[in-house]
Amino acid sequence: MLEDAANAATDTPTEKPFVERRRRLSPAALDVVNQKVLRAYSPIVIAGFVRLADFVLLSVVGIALHLLYVLPLSGFYWEYLVAIFGITAAAIACFQAADIYQVELFRGHLRQMTRMVSSWSFVFLLFIGVSFFAKVGGEVSRVWLAAYFVVGLVALVGERMILRNLVRNWARDGRLDRRTIIVGSDRNGEELIEALKAQDDTDIHVLGVFDDRNDSRALDTCAGAPKLGKVDDIVEFARRTRVDLVLFALPISAETRILEMLKKLWVLPVDIRLSAHTNKLRFRPRSYSYLGEVPTLDVFEAPITDWDLVMKWLFDRIVGGIALLAALPVMALVALAVRLDSPGPVLFRQKRFGFNNERIDVYKFRSMYHHQADPTASKVVTKNDPRVTRVGRFIRKTSLDELPQLFNVVVKGNLSLVGPRPHAVQGKFQHRLFDEAVDGYFARHRVKPGITGWAQINGWRGEIDKEEKIQKRVEFDLYYIENWSVLFDLYIFLKTPLSLLTKNENAY
Repeated sequence: MLEDAANAATDTPTEKPFVERRRRLSPAALDVVNQKVLRAYSPIVIAGFVRLADFVLLSVVGIALHLLYVLPLSGFYWEYLVAIFGITAAAIACFQAADIYQVELFRGHLRQMTRMVSSWSFVFLLFIGVSFFAKVGGEVSRVWLAAYFVVGLVALVGERMILRNLVRNWARDGRLDRRTIIVGSDRNGEELIEALKAQDDTDIHVLGVFDDRNDSRALDTCAGAPKLGKVDDIVEFARRTRVDLVLFALPISAETRILEMLKKLWVLPVDIRLSAHTNKLRFRPRSYSYLGEVPTLDVFEAPITDWDLVMKWLFDRIVGGIALLAALPVMALVALAVRLDSPGPVLFRQKRFGFNNERIDVYKFRSMYHHQADPTASKVVTKNDPRVTRVGRFIRKTSLDELPQLFNVVVKGNLSLVGPRPHAVQGKFQHRLFDEAVDGYFARHRVKPGITGWAQINGWRGEIDKEEKIQKRVEFDLYYIENWSVLFDLYIFLKTPLSLLTKNENAY
């Protein structure tokens, strides 16, 4: 029944399509936007998986040699397992100390192999020395130890050759690039771009420059990078193509101009830094983060990245999958009630804001009469709204109408279990769109939206009839983004059922 309803949900009443406000970009910017861009891979996560692969590979090699050679001759000795895991752990630590867990080194061959061979040899010399002084050297099979050294080294070399090809393919596809835009198309911008290009094995890919000035100081091309538009165009540009880093080439002395620009750009889910390569004022080395050898000052960081993003993905898929299986019987009953209560499809599809203002389709159980459906949410649902069906009032009050969004989480992946609630793209307060009513509204879209959130369990859900309600939602959403953790997500998820029972006075 749910599958039939999903197909029928597309048959909503015909309405005049709304025209969405979008800033017009320059031809040069459109050329960049229209290029196909693949999703980026995190170098930190790649390095983490390589460490795990090394540990598993070396452990498997040691255990396999023990089972094939030592066990038939002498039987099982648990001391070998201790030695294997000790050697493996020491090898990972030595590889880390040799600094070979870098994506730049994964692309190469000679430096990586020489460091790895040296580290692996050092580990075995260390093991031989420790076993000698502990007087246990005679209990360890020399054939096993020699075979472990040789086979382990061959396995590591083979793994690194496969990894080298993978990383080179990812680099060729642009998955390892940090797509960067420069703010400031002048001499400072030229020096910055030239300094970035001079780095060996750099992952910085400069897309272009933005500058508000129209006088002779603003160059049409900056060290070969085209001028793409003004600072006001950056938000729209970053929402239509992948941007990982915004780098200001303006001097720190231009404080007023920088602050005005940051007020416009902080809503984006990207890293924002100030270049310090031309500044005469020097801070302590710890104050800087470096792009190669180019010093920068961090201003804003993209939220929930690298391993945090992996943990949130696992939380959504595992906990969301369990929740979906548990909810299927309830969803079947709700679907039957909706079908029997009024004619029309069981599910209702609506365009809402997703991550970085991406437009996504969110599914809900239909709670309104089909002929009065409002796909754009141009009119807010109010108390005793005549458009809401009898079953609709109950499922809206209890939030059972939101259950189909578990498919968005588990199957489509465009929603999270926990995050800022996705608002309709035409959501309004007193004839004003939400982004016009609240400063910094779009900053809540720096992370993927969720079925439930910090604002919802604190009572800020349902009808928005006062400006305070939308302001509080944004305030609580921003607090969630800045303080995210897996435990915070788990707390919100577990508290949601209780909040639905005690804080549902605004849900109609």
